[in-house]
Parts: sequence; C-alpha cells; structure tokens
Amino acid sequence: MSVSAASHLSPSYPDRAAWGTAPKLRAWQQQAYDLYFSREPRDFLTVATPGAGKTTYALRIASELLSRGIVRALTIVTPTEHLKRQWADAAARVGISIDPEFKNSQGATSRDYVGVAVTYAQIAMHPALHRARTEARKTLVIFDEIHHAGDAKSWGDGIREAFEPATRRLGLTGTPFRSDDSPIPFVTYVEDGEGAMRSVSDYSYGYGPALADNVVRPVIFLAYSGEMKWRTRAGDEIAATLGTPLTKDQLSQAWRAALDPKGDWIRQVIHAADRRLTEVRRGVPDAAGLVIASDHESARAYARHIRTVTGEGAEVVLSDDPGASKKIKDFGTSDRRWLVAVRMVSEGVDIPRLCVGVYATSTSTPLFFAQAVGRFVRARKRGETASVFLPSVPVLMGLAGEMEEERDHVLGRRRDEDGLDDLLLEQAQQDKKQPDALGDELPFQTLEASATFDRVLFDGGEFGTAAAPGSPEEEDFIGLPGLLEPDQVASLLRKRQADQQAAKRKTKKGSEDDAPALAPHEQLAELRKELNGLVGAWNHRTGQPHGVIHAELRRACGGPAIAQATAEQIRERVAMIRKWATQRK
Repeated sequence: MSVSAASHLSPSYPDRAAWGTAPKLRAWQQQAYDLYFSREPRDFLTVATPGAGKTTYALRIASELLSRGIVRALTIVTPTEHLKRQWADAAARVGISIDPEFKNSQGATSRDYVGVAVTYAQIAMHPALHRARTEARKTLVIFDEIHHAGDAKSWGDGIREAFEPATRRLGLTGTPFRSDDSPIPFVTYVEDGEGAMRSVSDYSYGYGPALADNVVRPVIFLAYSGEMKWRTRAGDEIAATLGTPLTKDQLSQAWRAALDPKGDWIRQVIHAADRRLTEVRRGVPDAAGLVIASDHESARAYARHIRTVTGEGAEVVLSDDPGASKKIKDFGTSDRRWLVAVRMVSEGVDIPRLCVGVYATSTSTPLFFAQAVGRFVRARKRGETASVFLPSVPVLMGLAGEMEEERDHVLGRRRDEDGLDDLLLEQAQQDKKQPDALGDELPFQTLEASATFDRVLFDGGEFGTAAAPGSPEEEDFIGLPGLLEPDQVASLLRKRQADQQAAKRKTKKGSEDDAPALAPHEQLAELRKELNGLVGAWNHRTGQPHGVIHAELRRACGGPAIAQATAEQIRERVAMIRKWATQRK
C-alpha cells in the first residue's frame, strides 16, 4: 500500500473519471482532504452528492493514515453485500488489501489483509466481536452511506459499541437526512433554533456545485400523467386522472394502477424511455437504462415489457439473488440496453453508463429518491445528460424540483412537516418480494391505465404541455440530443416549449376564426377556468394554498380579485404563473 498508488485512482472510482478531472483529485476532494488533515479529527463527516467520488477521497485519506502509522487497520462498513466487494476492488487498486468475505463466525481474517469490509447488519449481529477487533489494532473505520447506521435502534447501538474505541472514524454520505428520529452514530447534532436537533457535516459538496463543476450530469425529468380506472374490493369502479388534484386514497390507487404491469401506462412509459435511450446512444454509444421496480413480481413483468418493446431481453437484478453483484458488474461492462432492479438494490448499483431511468416504484422518501436518481448522474465526459421518467405525482414532482436542495438530518421535527412520511425509510430499504402495501386499505383490480406525456422538469423549471405518447409534441422532448451542456438543455427546452405554444395559438386562432365568438361572460368563464387550473398545478408543485397563490398573482400583476377581474387582467395572471413555472422560484 502507498499514497502514490492511491494518487493514481480515478477521482470517480469505480467509474471512469469525469471530463477534465483525471488524474488528480477533484477540487472538492482535495479541499476535503486538506481540511481533514488540518484538523486531525477523530470523527469527520463528509457529505458529497452521489457520483462525486467519495470512494477515491476516502481511500486517499486511508492511504495517508496508514502510511503515517496513525492507524494500522481499516474497517469499511457498507449497507449492502455488493458494496463490500466494490470497496474491496477499489482498495486493491491502491494497494490496500480488504477482505470483503469476512464473516462474524470467523472471528479473525488472514494477515494478508489490512482490514475487512462488512455490512451494518453484520455489525449489529455481533458488535462485541467487532469491538474486540477494533481495540486490538489502531483502526480507521469508514462508514459508507452512514445514514444507514440509524436504520434500526439495534443497528445504531451496535455501531456505537463496536467502533467507540476506533482511532479514527470517517463518515460518508450523499444523503445525510432520514425520515425518522433515529440518530446516526458518531454524527454531531446541534440545536436549530426551532426546537429540533440538526446534523452537522464537516465538509459538504452538493449536487448544485457538482453540476457547476461538471462532476455530475444534469437531470431531465419527464413526467407522465394518464387515465386510470380500477375496481375496489366492494366492487365499485373508480376512475381518476393521474396528475390532477386527488384525495390521498385516490392518488395512492391511481399511482398503483399506473405501475401495474397489466396496464398500458407502464408499457407506454417504458416505450418512451427506450426511444429516449436510442436518442442518447447517438452521442453516448454505450448508454444504458435502469427500471427501478417496487417488487420482484413487477420487476420480472417490466423485463417482459422491455423484451416486447425492444426485442432484446433486460437483465433483472433481485435483492435475494446470490449472483446479483456479478450481474451488476457484467452489465456495467456490456453493451446491453436495459437493467431492471428491485428498488432496494438501487443504492448499490454503480454503473456509470446508466443515462436513462424509469422510476417505477411507489417509494417517495427524499432519501430513496435522491439515492435512486444518483444512479444516473455519474458523469464520464462533458455534455452527458441523464433522463428520468416518472409518474406525475405531486410528491415526486416536488422532489424532482428540489434536486439541488441540501438537507440535513433533523431530530424532533413535526413528522408531517414535509408530507413525505407516509412511506418511511425502513419501508424503502426492506427486502421487497411482494407488491407494495401502498393503498392496501383499498385493494383493487386495475381495469385501465393509459399514459399521457405531462411535462419536463429541469433546473427548477417546467416545460411542455400534455401530449399523447408517440405524438410530435412528446417527441420534441424525447428527442433532445444526449450530449448537451446544462445551459444548452435549458435553452433548447425553452425554445421547444415556445414553438409548441406558438403552434397551439395558431391552431386555436384558426379554430376561433371558424367558430362563433364567445360572449363576454363565456370568455371570462374560460379564462377563470384556465387560471384556476394553473393555480391548482402550482399548488401541487409548491404546497402553497390556492388563496395565497391568487394573492401573489394580484400583487405581481395588480387588479382586483378574480371574480371582479377583467379578461385582460386574468390573461396577465395566466402569463405570470406560466412564467413562474419555467423559472426557478
């Protein structure tokens, strides 16, 4: 092992280095490294967005500590079996021998190894064993995705017991927040002035700065709504439109119907995603797609849809498959188009050629969403973009619009603060072999499920209007070039939206010329209906009450309440709220 060897590791290992970053450490990695050794801390928490290169950074620190004799052993703790092997491979590249097959029953490993890679669950099963190993030699412990240390009270207690004697502890995470009040071991919390305790990182590198540095790809979200119809246990048939205001129960059922492999919605979205992948491959020849499924049964069904659409089979990775790690590794170096993984696998899937995703799961926690999207942002060369297809569901639209928001873990906050606690983190991480329990209180049979292109979300803005799958309007966005700078993406999205709106106005004008003019009261009614619809959509995006939105529009545009407003005043408000939707607000 040597620091020199570590210096030759790709900044984004196990991926190829991003454009313009190799062979030296990336700027953020060097800053965090320098800060670490200027402080010489026992505990250090580094938060870096998925795809930024945390592995390289951590191994550089480990190499230096081992070289200086500050530590003599290394323990790497990961959330999954697959990541144990991935870390061992990376460590081997810099001359650090790590045993990824260590089992608690062994008690000790070969002297050929500097250390071991273990899972959080493995530590929790026998913390005393790992404490003894830690006490026996001066040890650096690297916690990969340290937020998992709080997945269960027993895990947190076990982690504390096992590694309290460690000489050094380095915590890594791309998403330091959780949806519960389980404290993360060895993480510092401070009062936030609002009666809660907030986690504090020693160094943070978010998605926004990483995007500006060309370290990660910009993400284009393509949202699909659609018509859903299902039958309840009582025999009632219910129809609803995904993407419109719905009650919680209706939304759960409509969402579930959309993801049902028996319906057309998921088939149409997979078809659209495959067309997008074909376009991306014009600039990125080995680009691949990933469908994130909720359960094993759905994953297999989605793979059958992919074969029907593409004529080529998809690789399916299931959580209980002993060959999952090999499948992931083989897929990463192949030229195959599609991979389907059960949702809990997403955090361990590190395949840099993944450029297109289908979010076909009902998991809606910010943590899981960020980790899932993180599978697609690992840039290899400048200009690569990521495209993620997802249902037009308010909570997902909100998360997609907040990609650059940096969150901390907060203890003691109101649990309904963000409205996202209906599916807790534990549910997002459990081994799912059966379909989701989403909406199980109203079991149903999907009768119909069809997709409609809704809109594109990018950089806080919304683009496009409702369009049928396969239509020219949808193709305007599906066919975006796969190699574009972020500012080029935004510019092209604005242009295509403007072209579509101009075409619609022209068509509408032609229709109006042939149709009798509306009476003033009819014209006002149509304008009020249009404005109220846009206000409803803005409510779903921001959570602001309808009355507050109307008040903001009046402040921005002037004029009386909508009931007394003139047609021209309402048109101004319509234009203003559309402007909000295409700009960061």
